[in-house]
Amino acid sequence: MRTTIAIIGAGPAGLLLARLLHNAGIDCVVLENRTRAYVEQRQRAGILEQGTVDALRACGAGARMDAEGLVHHGIELRFDRQSHRIDFPELTGGRSVMVYAQTEVVKDLVALQLAEGPPLFFEAEALAVEKPASDHPVVRFTHEGREQTLDCDYVVGCDGFHGIARAAIPTGIRRTYERTYPYSWLGILADVPPSCDELIYARGEEGFALHSMRSPTVSRLYLQVPNGTDPADWSDDRIWDELDRRFAIDDGDWSLARGPITSKSVTPMRSYVTEPMRYGRVFLAGDAAHIVPPTGAKGLNLAVSDVRILARAFEHHHRTGSDELLTSYSDLCLRRVWQATRFSYDMTTMLHSQPSESAFDSRVHLARLHRLASSRPAAAELAGNYTGLPL
Repeated sequence: MRTTIAIIGAGPAGLLLARLLHNAGIDCVVLENRTRAYVEQRQRAGILEQGTVDALRACGAGARMDAEGLVHHGIELRFDRQSHRIDFPELTGGRSVMVYAQTEVVKDLVALQLAEGPPLFFEAEALAVEKPASDHPVVRFTHEGREQTLDCDYVVGCDGFHGIARAAIPTGIRRTYERTYPYSWLGILADVPPSCDELIYARGEEGFALHSMRSPTVSRLYLQVPNGTDPADWSDDRIWDELDRRFAIDDGDWSLARGPITSKSVTPMRSYVTEPMRYGRVFLAGDAAHIVPPTGAKGLNLAVSDVRILARAFEHHHRTGSDELLTSYSDLCLRRVWQATRFSYDMTTMLHSQPSESAFDSRVHLARLHRLASSRPAAAELAGNYTGLPL
């Protein structure tokens, strides 16, 4: 099998890149080791930056998002039993975010890919990337019970943290930076309409809580819990009671609506960056190169930024023959990745209670939150990062 660009992984990054390349007249093949049903049911992120929304619309994948997604013009911060709203359009010149689950983004992109191309193979497990520094790398993979090879000019690894593409970068060249946070998120899906119009980020003495949503009838909520927590140890009533405590405020008549919990899971919090994001003819994008804690809603959006930059570079090469943008891909992406990593780190440490946190540390984090509530420049910086930095 032969193609110009081999894409490993059919998550949002790989699928969007395939769509952008297809629209630019560049042929590619997508290999995904899971089934279509599995890919379309993975619960992941749900907040789309303005740039991500614009990219999905521009590539023809925005119709259902615009019909079913929920536009949010701000977030609410709760601390010291008070509520403070950050107004995105006012602070950013009109930018906002969209609540639309990653599962739905994937469904939309898969449907487009299968209807219009390029080729997408499910249950095609990539085994290795060979000759990554040559002009014609090769991807070995298994599909329908036999081993095959995909000859190509370039390989793009959109295969996540546990994928094989990153291993194509020699260990002597590859550098890794990571941080593991001393807490996790207990997340639930509940069949109950959201109790808020916009996301609520709450910091209290008991820890962090987040109220999000998946649709007008499904709520998504999170609690800070110790690492190693077993979701089975948390009954439904215990979860709702703890959420009530952490969201409590002194003024207003707000209350948390309860409903049947349909899903519970625990997500460890970590930051991870691999450098460089390019070696020879192999490029990394999304979780294959970087992971951020979900506090800043950057994971999916960073992956989209990566492939938008890469698609432009491939299109430039296709039109002009120049490798200039391909050569600069890693440096350009990493500048953005580290800004998003910094923002996610700031949001995470400011909103969570550290297990060994001193009274001094706690007061400093509260001072940071009070500054966001009282300083327009500070609020504008948060709003600009949250809605997405210019590409």
